[in-house]
Amino acid sequence: MNDLTGGSGRVDVLARAVNAALFVSHGIRTDSSITLHLMGGGTPRRVRFDGSSLRGVHPDERSISGHIRSIMKNPVPPIGAWQRASAGITHSGGSMEDTLREWQSAGVTSCVLDARGDGLGQLDDSPIGFVLSDHLPFTDDENAVLDGCQKVSLGSDWLQGHVCIAIVHHLLDA
Repeated sequence: MNDLTGGSGRVDVLARAVNAALFVSHGIRTDSSITLHLMGGGTPRRVRFDGSSLRGVHPDERSISGHIRSIMKNPVPPIGAWQRASAGITHSGGSMEDTLREWQSAGVTSCVLDARGDGLGQLDDSPIGFVLSDHLPFTDDENAVLDGCQKVSLGSDWLQGHVCIAIVHHLLDA
């Protein structure tokens, strides 16, 4: 737990993203969820934190990272077979392409955050999912998967992922 930025990838980046996506000053966003894609070596795994049912997670990097690392000790479930790890946390095998396919089936509009995209503009009340990378740009293969997504910009500067999440929440809350 003392090596959040090291051996097993940038878990600190993931933990900050979960914090920004779900936690507010005195509670949890019950209308939001975040799906992390753990792609570093081995079978791709997805971890979903769902604000509507999340319990027992504190809004600090160590707590969130502990939940992620705990899940990583278990075998990867089959694609689409979401297994409960704890209250509000599930995991499944699968890639970003699988997540986008699931979103499409659920009527979720998929947007990728990209400094070269269009401004966020006006959004209706339909479900929307945002895709963003960790501390590295998307690979060519990932960009090919994201080709059908609407590209949305929060400005010309490249921002850290957790900051983008906070800005999107601010804009959607307005």
